[in-house]
Amino acid sequence: MERKFRWLGLWFALVVITFVSTSTEASGNWPNWRGPTRDGSASGVVPIRWDTEKNVSWRVQMPEWTGSTPIVWKDRIFLNVADGDNVELWCLERETGQLLWKRLLSTGNHQQRKQNMSSPSPVTDGRYVWVMTGTGILRAFDFSGHEIWMRDIPEEYGEFGLNWGYASSPLLDDNTLYIQVLHGMKTDDPSYLLKIDASNGATVWRKERPTQAVRESPDAYTTPALFRYMGVNQVVVTGGDAVTGHDPENGEELWRVNGLNPTGNRSYRIVASPVVIADMIVAPTRVRPLLAMRIEGLPDDSQVKVLWQAENGPDVPTPVTDGDYLYIVNDQGIVYVHELDTGKLVYGRKRLQPGTYSASPVLVGGRIYVTNESGLTSVFRSGPEFEILAENALEDYTLSSPAVSEGQIFIRTANYLYAIGEWSSGVSENN
Repeated sequence: MERKFRWLGLWFALVVITFVSTSTEASGNWPNWRGPTRDGSASGVVPIRWDTEKNVSWRVQMPEWTGSTPIVWKDRIFLNVADGDNVELWCLERETGQLLWKRLLSTGNHQQRKQNMSSPSPVTDGRYVWVMTGTGILRAFDFSGHEIWMRDIPEEYGEFGLNWGYASSPLLDDNTLYIQVLHGMKTDDPSYLLKIDASNGATVWRKERPTQAVRESPDAYTTPALFRYMGVNQVVVTGGDAVTGHDPENGEELWRVNGLNPTGNRSYRIVASPVVIADMIVAPTRVRPLLAMRIEGLPDDSQVKVLWQAENGPDVPTPVTDGDYLYIVNDQGIVYVHELDTGKLVYGRKRLQPGTYSASPVLVGGRIYVTNESGLTSVFRSGPEFEILAENALEDYTLSSPAVSEGQIFIRTANYLYAIGEWSSGVSENN
């Protein structure tokens, strides 16, 4: 028995060491749309003040606007880029912003309201990069730009039928890609979730996801989230009036929470993505209601309980949390902060500069950064009291959410990608 416990102790220590090593490596990077922890937060400190010249390490000209976020891994930056009829993947050198290579992803770029076909953000594991286009082309490359494989999702499973174009980013976990296609406005084809082997592009499973939503309400521009807690892994999907949890092994639906469209509105498409932290899931819809849920009965019997709901959620920007508070910025730049566990409103109706807010807020160094469509980034302090620390104007149309990595914040406007701050382990609080 003593030997058994010694082995258990050794196994636990190895697991902890492996987890810490992996987390430490990933924490300095921004490998996907919502960062290293997939919830919009990052460690370290970045500048709080800048303009088009101040605190700018470099800027690189962009051919068009996009909703896609830059992703960062060590000395490489990857961008999903629209350029005329083409959608391309760009790889930049981080130190200078120099273009190292670019690859054609798809032709057929076009505009659907604010979106073009470059909206999904790439994802990387530090060796390979995977990128989806709004036209449904999914490709994998190594860091030298050699293509590994390609898939044409609409050719295999039917044309996408979203009213405003496809925009969901891939979810990467353990050499696996999860791709959601939630649509219905312009098609009678079913919505579905795909599990793809990231090494060769093969479909592991395809699971249809039924919905009672009608007209535009089946459409979702969300990105799936990964729930990982107490040894339980689930893929969380929001859209079609519901939140669902899926078994990564076979795609089976483990649970479903309805209530994202309590009035049966026929135009309740969902844009803001789910946020997962520990055993909690926050699921926005089209403003109201935002649902905060907890998965109980782990690890053997997943039971989902709605803890609280808010009537002043976002439409487009995905919220961010520090584990204590949930920070919501709505499309008009009004901030609401709730206690994460209880839903108690800590403060609300605190207005940032008037404008339209489509980018999602990020949390780094005890500060929230959020950029509006005019290119103004407001910085306010996290915690129970509202305090604006800075307002930084780039004066250029901006849809993309900021990315944060090792002392720098990357902001992508219609005309430029800006690297703000010095590439290091941190910057001065006075910047």
